[in-house]
Amino acid sequence: MKAVVCTRYGPPDVLELAEIEEPVPQPDEVRVKVHATAVTSSDCLVRGFRLPRSKWIQARLALGLTKPRQPVLGMVLAGEIDAVGSAVTDFQVGDRVYGLDRERFGAYAAYKCMPQDGILAPEPASLDHVRAAAIPYGGLLAMHLLRKGGIAFHHKVLVYGASGAVGTATVQLAKHFGAEVTGVCGPKHLGLVEALGADTVIDYTAGDFLPRGVQYDIIIIAVGDRVGPPSPARCRAALAPHGAYVAIDHGTPQFHAADLILLGQLTAEAQLRPIIDRRYTLDQIVEAHRYVDLGHEAGTVVLTVTDTAD
Repeated sequence: MKAVVCTRYGPPDVLELAEIEEPVPQPDEVRVKVHATAVTSSDCLVRGFRLPRSKWIQARLALGLTKPRQPVLGMVLAGEIDAVGSAVTDFQVGDRVYGLDRERFGAYAAYKCMPQDGILAPEPASLDHVRAAAIPYGGLLAMHLLRKGGIAFHHKVLVYGASGAVGTATVQLAKHFGAEVTGVCGPKHLGLVEALGADTVIDYTAGDFLPRGVQYDIIIIAVGDRVGPPSPARCRAALAPHGAYVAIDHGTPQFHAADLILLGQLTAEAQLRPIIDRRYTLDQIVEAHRYVDLGHEAGTVVLTVTDTAD
């Protein structure tokens, strides 16, 4: 089958299109014909091994010494089940599904196996595969961040990095939970963030993005440390008593298949809109990674894997 393999840690050019064997599902697995995936900042971090030195030993033992132990990267998939293992009861051949696998990767390929009890759910009926692929990464991380922050009705929530894959989902989900949302992003994306429901939008390049006298119940940093977000101390000074500071790179996210089902329901109810910045094909993987490496995407960068991605 067609797949992208990561030959070693390094720049986008280490990614190569290749032919590899099709995976065979284990008894408790389904095999998904992948129509679309997403190029995420996490994929790029693994490919480039851009991690703090303090985590190098642990990360190389987990991921691989000189190159990823799992050569096919890609965490997100959207597609159709074409085979099921003998013990599978939750899905059947022909089901349209979407999901995320942050441990085994493997979505930059024509086929990928997933455990039936993994982060996998029926694809929202209202979406094609391309738009469905724009939901899991940002949506699940947003759910994790909001849950960790203790989101509640009428909370004042500030989202720093509101125009990215995680930020666009966080803004929309915070509004769904009844919060008053301030979105912070660059000047090009102020209109997008406002259209997603943010009550206030702030250009982080125009001065202090933390207005004096305003206190937030939750401040969410929806961009990684590599982008150079504001310091935790600066943000905590703007928190209300018992407020929460939550950063995407601090701690290990907890993902749940139930959240993926909820994201699908909210999409069907038009309360969550997948935002796609750019769309590439599998043979444009190097170009796609170069773009995501810049760190300025608005929403999600989607990769179509087959010729029929809808």
